[in-house]
Amino acid sequence: MTITVGIGRESVPVDRDVFVALFDNSVVSEYVGFTKALTSGVIEFDQLVRLARKADIPYSLFFAQLEVVEAQLERKTSILLEGVRKEAFSMNSRSKVRPSDVELIVKDLLRKQDLIKRLDDSLIDNKVVGCIRRSRAVVADAEMLRAALRLSVADIKAAKNKEAAFELLIERFEAQQVLVSRSQQNYMPQRLRERAKFSGMCVRDKKVPYIFLTNGDEGDNYEPVGRRIFTLTLLGVFVARGKFAPVTYDDHTDGVITDYEYQVTEEVLMPATEVRGLDASTLDAVQAGADAYRVTPSAFVMRAQRLGLIDRDQARAFMEELAADFASREKSRGWPATPINAIKRYNGAEFSRRMVAQLDRGSISETDFCRVIGLNKLKASQIPEFRAAL
Repeated sequence: MTITVGIGRESVPVDRDVFVALFDNSVVSEYVGFTKALTSGVIEFDQLVRLARKADIPYSLFFAQLEVVEAQLERKTSILLEGVRKEAFSMNSRSKVRPSDVELIVKDLLRKQDLIKRLDDSLIDNKVVGCIRRSRAVVADAEMLRAALRLSVADIKAAKNKEAAFELLIERFEAQQVLVSRSQQNYMPQRLRERAKFSGMCVRDKKVPYIFLTNGDEGDNYEPVGRRIFTLTLLGVFVARGKFAPVTYDDHTDGVITDYEYQVTEEVLMPATEVRGLDASTLDAVQAGADAYRVTPSAFVMRAQRLGLIDRDQARAFMEELAADFASREKSRGWPATPINAIKRYNGAEFSRRMVAQLDRGSISETDFCRVIGLNKLKASQIPEFRAAL
């Protein structure tokens, strides 16, 4: 099958498989021009060129053989994924992440890493990356990671609420040059598709690794903020273990997750020496424990089961009650972030501050700053507002 490319009064056929392979792996995969061409089987040459430029694809590739295109895509993916391992770590979940689901995001984060390392000579060797690479002692590893982040369990528990605890965690990671990017659908180089259900990923770098957090499918989450706290900590454990990959986990289970990184994450947030002394015999007690340690009730149930405070049957009963309670609640949708805040969240506050400092030094022009930070969705006239948001 082919797509007919109109050039004036003439037309040229393009292999449909080539057309789909190139655009389906790009930011334009959901553009009307692309989807309309798939439906009608026709596209004008000028529009093809515009879409190709937007997707950073040489338009001549659309007239190449499928084997050539597949080889080019494989080469591009291999270069891209030098910073992210190809396989996804899946914790108690069958979800997998395709490189095309995150390719442009990873590519953008890699560019940001390279740029800030080139411009900012104040960066130091990262003390978090690989700090627990060789150990297999859960408690010791958790203590080492907390020390590297200059974080205590008391700090997390003292936060005003879970939202404040989440922001505190981000601050501690970024203070140690572990950059944190948060998914903002309209302010990233590509939208995350519905099929891309994963918790987040780590992008490799010895000095400035990036943690990318998705918003997740909040319709399935008992408590989105508590889940993001656990996800961020889990990804931090992966960075500390020297592992860089997309990570998916499912905490809606009555079974104990055995992955080592998950156990360390539990210990970082809910130390065994503290939790063993708590009551977990009722759902109210579980909720109180989850609130105290700023995690989801389901995560606290799993921790209590691992430590022998409850058995599998009790855990299953609690999970069923939590699911029923969540299903009966009225679902609320938060207000969308302002453009300035969305841009800040995607870049991460630390990267944004360092780039503003480079702008002030004259190391980067306003035009390049807007391109790197805002992906051309930030105007030079908005830079003062962006600076104030930091």
